[in-house]
Amino acid sequence: MLIAWLAVLSPMQAVADELAAGFRDPPDAARPWVFWYWMHAAVSKQGITADLEAMRRAGIGGAYLMPIKGPTNPPQINPPVEQLTPQWWQLVRHAMREADRLGLKLGMHACDGFATAGGPWITPELSMQKLVWSETQVGGWGRVQIVLAQPQTNEGYYRDIAVLAFASPPGAGISTRTVRPKLTTSRAGVDAGFLIQPDSREAFRSRRPCWIQYSFDEPFTCRSITIRADGARGYQANRLRVEVSDDGEQFRVVGQLDPPRHSWQDGEAPWTHSIPPTTARHFRFVYDPAGSEPGAEDLDSAKWRPALEVRGIELSSQPRIHQFEGKSGAAWRIAPPTSRHAVADSDCVRRDRIIDITDRMSPDGRLTWDAPPAKQWTILRIGHTSTGHRNTTGGAGRGLECDKFNPDAARLQFDRWFGQAIREAGPELAGRVLKIFHVDSWECGSQNWSPVFGAEFRRRRGYDPLLFLPAMAGVPIDSADVSERFLYDVRQTIAELVIDGFYEPMAEQARRHGCQFSAESLAPTF
Repeated sequence: MLIAWLAVLSPMQAVADELAAGFRDPPDAARPWVFWYWMHAAVSKQGITADLEAMRRAGIGGAYLMPIKGPTNPPQINPPVEQLTPQWWQLVRHAMREADRLGLKLGMHACDGFATAGGPWITPELSMQKLVWSETQVGGWGRVQIVLAQPQTNEGYYRDIAVLAFASPPGAGISTRTVRPKLTTSRAGVDAGFLIQPDSREAFRSRRPCWIQYSFDEPFTCRSITIRADGARGYQANRLRVEVSDDGEQFRVVGQLDPPRHSWQDGEAPWTHSIPPTTARHFRFVYDPAGSEPGAEDLDSAKWRPALEVRGIELSSQPRIHQFEGKSGAAWRIAPPTSRHAVADSDCVRRDRIIDITDRMSPDGRLTWDAPPAKQWTILRIGHTSTGHRNTTGGAGRGLECDKFNPDAARLQFDRWFGQAIREAGPELAGRVLKIFHVDSWECGSQNWSPVFGAEFRRRRGYDPLLFLPAMAGVPIDSADVSERFLYDVRQTIAELVIDGFYEPMAEQARRHGCQFSAESLAPTF
């Protein structure tokens, strides 16, 4: 019996010994890798060699080389070696030679810094884009001759998409921008009047229950409420309780604003809440931190440490798609669908009555158009501009983020950074050492347009988005349900294009150079 047990234990011991030996000296494929940050242009040959030799002694198999930021003031070493300079590329070559000598492998990120994929070679035309618009109300019918305001323009870049006209929906052009209420608050000594100033950067703050009241001289009909707040602290501002009164004494509850699910990168756009048409002289917004959702993955500090911080509250008589900013892809948010109780079919713009008057506008924005009979017309000048996002963790290689829908922009980004590293080291050395191309954290906000978006939408969804585009500006088209379904198609197209226009071309380029491709998950930041 003893001999039999020894016969069984002997192979088991051999396996255990082999496993222990493997942990003491693992094969290269099993060795861990590390992020290797070259901080603040404080890099030297001696430091590179010391780092890599220490990695080898510790059993590290490879390192992701990521330069972070530019020189501090004063610099940490003198002179600093800034990214993209000949001296910096010499250090990259030195790192590859030393890694080769020590039997280590290297990976590199998609750009300078760790987020996300941009550089000085990305022009505004090839940068991340967003849809923008200006809205003009004109009365009556007959000859219209006006200059349409150019929508928001970033980086000196703007291109028109379309000019669309439709009979104005109920309440169009009527808001607290045109009908000014008196503002009061329960907070003693606080003047909240700035909350109706569209461009104000002041903030109303409170850690305790309080209220803000808008009082009108005449009854005001509200169909939508727009909140402006700092994106990373917007949660509490979007859960205010709405109460109304006719006499300023007796208030009734209309409902409570419902904050969307969102990420910490949420400074792209305001929040628009659709409410059932409500007419009153006094509108009160009540803040109470009780019942707040606990802190979660979105890193909203207004959840972790409840506090109200709001920069603007705009009341509008015009119906809007509930939380259209997130549903259009202008910001990363998830919200419930628009209720028919809030937006009735009769309040929606009929698509078959939208008129494309793009050819009536000259390049300088001057519109000449013979308007058909209607009480009032709404004219949307719709275009696109750069989001202005940059790879902010970079140094001298910092620039605009590349268009995430356009494979040509992705290939250019790959070539000017990772491709340049291969050229600087030489294909033979790079082929032995540079083994991983990595896309790290998505920290470039949202994108919902590109010069390729319209054609890609038609190809993928099977219909033309042109007459639905007002929905991306919050205008309900045909019905709440139709508008929601169109915006779902927009988000689906965005999701597909991020893969097909950015990640897949990047992975393809990596494979062409014999490298593996890796990427950090986008959730919950996008």
